[in-house]
Amino acid sequence: MFERLTKDARAVIEGAVEHARSGGARTVDAEHVLLALLGSEGGRASFALSALGLGESRDAVREAVGEARRRAGLTRAEADALAGLGIDVGEIVARVEEAHGVGAMTGDAGSPGRWSGGRPRFGRGAKDVLERALRVALGRGERSVGGEHLLLALTVLPGVAGEVLADFGVTFEEVTRVCPPAHSARSAEK
Repeated sequence: MFERLTKDARAVIEGAVEHARSGGARTVDAEHVLLALLGSEGGRASFALSALGLGESRDAVREAVGEARRRAGLTRAEADALAGLGIDVGEIVARVEEAHGVGAMTGDAGSPGRWSGGRPRFGRGAKDVLERALRVALGRGERSVGGEHLLLALTVLPGVAGEVLADFGVTFEEVTRVCPPAHSARSAEK
């Protein structure tokens, strides 16, 4: 799989690993991929995010991801469903953080560098992003997986990253509109 990643996509994955490590996370998750995409420059994903207005909203996106991680990675839809059952996720988070400190439910309980052998472990969410990105690339008739494929994968997978992107108007359709398949762009140039 990694041999199919473009230089840009490899940089995003390395950035995701760094976000996970610096945050003390036990694994690299989809949210770390999103955070790395927000910091990437010069690639098609960066262009798409800027074209969709996320350039000015990067800090708000990071904050939204942080808040979701504080809720143990629950999306707002999941928190709302629990509220319908009489479970107040905000109250639970507040009590846990009161007893164990802010961010106790993020899953980032480890310390940086805690991964065995120094190798990053990819959680299910990050693995799903990589797998879906490959499927998206192949579905678009492209041989390599770029940052734009990682972004497109995040928009269609369930979870915090996709929900946050959708909240800011970054959907599969919108990303595809501003970042069509590379072969389509070449065809249009001819």
